[in-house]
Amino acid sequence: MRFRPFRLPGRPAAGLAAAALTLGLTTALGAPAPPAAAAPAANGQKKVTAVLFEWNFASIARECVNTLGPKGYGYVQVSPPQERIQGPAWWTAYQPVSYRIQGPLGDRAAFADMVNTCHRAGVKVITDVVINHMTSGSGTGTAGTSYSKYGYPGVYSDADFHGCRRPIGGNYGDRYNIQECELGDTGQPSLSDLNTGSDHVRDKIAGYLNDLLSLGVDGFRVDAVKHIAAGDLAAIRSKLTDPGVYWVQEAIFGAGEAVSPSEYLTTGDVQEFRYTTDLKRIFGNEKLSYLKNFGEAWGYMPSDRSGSMVANHDTERNGSSLSYRDGARYTLANVFMLAHPYGTPSVHSGYEFGSRDDGAPNGHTVNACYTNGWSCQHAWRPIANMVGFRNATEGTPVTDWWDNGGNAIAFGRGSKGFVALNREGGAVTRTFQTSLPAGTYCDVQHGDPTAGGGCTGTSYTVGSDGRFTATVGADDAIALHVGASGGKPEEGDRSATVYYSTEKNWSAYRVHYAPTGGTWTTAPGAAMEPACAGWVRKTVALGSATGLRAAFNNGSGTWDNNNAADYALGTGDITVKGGTVGTGNPCGGEQAADGASFAVTATTAPGQDVYVVGDAAALGAWSPAAARKLDPAAYPVWKLDLALPAGTSFAYKYVRKDAAGNVTWESGANRTATVPASGAVTLTDTWRG
Repeated sequence: MRFRPFRLPGRPAAGLAAAALTLGLTTALGAPAPPAAAAPAANGQKKVTAVLFEWNFASIARECVNTLGPKGYGYVQVSPPQERIQGPAWWTAYQPVSYRIQGPLGDRAAFADMVNTCHRAGVKVITDVVINHMTSGSGTGTAGTSYSKYGYPGVYSDADFHGCRRPIGGNYGDRYNIQECELGDTGQPSLSDLNTGSDHVRDKIAGYLNDLLSLGVDGFRVDAVKHIAAGDLAAIRSKLTDPGVYWVQEAIFGAGEAVSPSEYLTTGDVQEFRYTTDLKRIFGNEKLSYLKNFGEAWGYMPSDRSGSMVANHDTERNGSSLSYRDGARYTLANVFMLAHPYGTPSVHSGYEFGSRDDGAPNGHTVNACYTNGWSCQHAWRPIANMVGFRNATEGTPVTDWWDNGGNAIAFGRGSKGFVALNREGGAVTRTFQTSLPAGTYCDVQHGDPTAGGGCTGTSYTVGSDGRFTATVGADDAIALHVGASGGKPEEGDRSATVYYSTEKNWSAYRVHYAPTGGTWTTAPGAAMEPACAGWVRKTVALGSATGLRAAFNNGSGTWDNNNAADYALGTGDITVKGGTVGTGNPCGGEQAADGASFAVTATTAPGQDVYVVGDAAALGAWSPAAARKLDPAAYPVWKLDLALPAGTSFAYKYVRKDAAGNVTWESGANRTATVPASGAVTLTDTWRG
C-alpha cells in the first residue's frame, strides 16, 4: 500500500497559501550508513533516532539534555526549519517559502543553540529537508517573505520549475508524471515542482544544505525523493561541503509503480515503509509468531541501508500504521522494533490530534511531557529503556527464538540481550533459554537500571545454563541486556566451545553441562552442532565460572558420562574423544562435518517454515512432526547442516508447515543422497510445487 495524498476537507484560513494537502511526506532516520564510498556520521553504537515532530528548537535542546542523552538516543530529528507558509496546520512545514531559518520552531540563533546543546548531551542532529517543491499558492511566509506559486524573490523564478504544471493525481505508473508534475490531487491545488535537473536549482538547494552543515547539522532526512530523479539527488549531493554526510530518504513502496524506493539506495539510506505497514498488520490482527524470519526474508531492502519505524507523522494520520491511540499494541511494536536488528530505527514522538490537519499545540513549546497534548512516546519507559537495549545488542543476530505458535514470542541477541513479548489475552509463564551469561539482570520494561547494577523494578537471575523463569503479563514484555546487569560486562563475554567426537555414530549429539560453581542444564542437555569431519560442538557461556563438567548423550537414553564420573573440563576450547579430554579447536580451518548440508530455495507465506523429513531417524523417520526445521536467514534459500554417520544413505523430501501445524509436502519422488566417507554431502535443491 502506498500512502496517497488526500484532499483536505476545506481551504486554509485567510493568509494561507491555498488549500494544502498531506503529501505522504514521511520520516524516519536511520543511523549512519550513507552511500558506498561515503563516510557515515557515526555516533558510536548509538543509532536510534527520536523524531520530535514539530517541537520548537528550545524544547528540543532541553529534551536532549533531560532525556535523549541520558537514555542513549544517538540522534534527534528536527522538523523542517526553513521559512514556511503561514497557518496552524502541520503540513505548512512542508511548503517552504525560502531557505531562511525562521518560523514557528524558532530562528537561526535558537536553531544553532539547539544543535550545540544536543551535541554537548551526546546527541547528533538530523534535519528534515524539503527540496522537491515549494508552495501551492501565494502569500507571506513566516519570515515575512512575499511569494507566489512560481516566484520566490532571490531564490527561484518561473523558469526554475518543471513545465508539467498539473497534479500527479493517482497516476504513479508513469515516471514523468511522478518526477516532473506536481504533488497534489486532480482538481485540487498542487505544489510547484522544482526542476532539480537545473544547475541553478541544484546550487540553491546545496547552498541551503551547506548552511545547515555550517551550523553543525549531522545529517538529513530528505523528503519525497520519489519525485526527484536519483541522478539529480546525486548531483546535489556532490555540491555539499561534506558529500559523505548521512542522509535517509523518504520513498514509499507501491506495487507496480514506475519508481521504486530501491533506486535511491545509490544516494543514501531509504525508509522501508513495508516494515511499518506489516507491523500494523501483525500487531493488530495476526500472530506475533509470524515474525520469526522478519526482515529481509520478507522482501525488504537491505537492513544496513534501511530506516525502520512503527509510525511517523503521516502514517499515524492516514491509518497505514499503528499510532499512540493503539495503546499497548503500539508500545509492544516499538519494543519489538528496538529489540530486533532489522534497519536503523526511529521513534516518532508527536502530539495528540483530533483531526489529521491539527497543528502542534501550545505554540510548538513543550513545557513538560504529557501536558498540552504532547504525547512524548520517546520518553515512555518501555520504549525509552529499549534504546539502551538496542545500543547494548548492536551488531548481534537474533538467537534463541521461541514462540507458542500464537501471540507470545521471545528471542535473544546473542550473549547481549533477551526479550519476551506477550500479546495473548492472559499471562504466559515459561522458563526461557537464552545465551546470556549467568547473572542478575534488570527488566528494563518495568524498572530503570541504577548505579552498581541495581534496578528500580523487577530483576531476573539467569543461571549458568542461560535459563530463567518469568511470567509475562498480557500485552506486556520483559527485556534483559548486559548493559543493565549486576555482573561485569567483560565476564559476560567469556565462553568455551566443547568439541565431541562423532566416533559413536549416534544420530544426535547432546551435551549436559554445568559451569564450575553453577547448576546443571536440564537433561538431556543442549543439542550440539556439526563442526567438521568427525566432530560436533557447543559453545557454552562461562560468565565468571572457571571450568565445566559435562556428560554427552544421543537424546534417547544412551550416555557417555565418563563412567559415572562426568567429564571435568577446563576453560577455553575443549575436546572429548574416546574418553580423553583435550584442548583447542580440532577443526582448524575445516568446516565440513560428516553428514548432510541441505539448501533448498522455497518461498513461504508469513507464518510458514520449511522442514526436511526423511527415512533416517535424524530426519524424523518420515514423521512431519519430527521433521528438522531449516534456517531462513538466507531466504528464499533455507539451510540446515545435519550430522550423520559417514556412508549413510538416506531418502528425504521438504515440507512446509504453518503455525497451526498444517503440512504441505513438495511434489515428486523421494530425493536420495549418501554421506561420503569423510565430510558432508552438499544438497542444493529447489522446492517442487
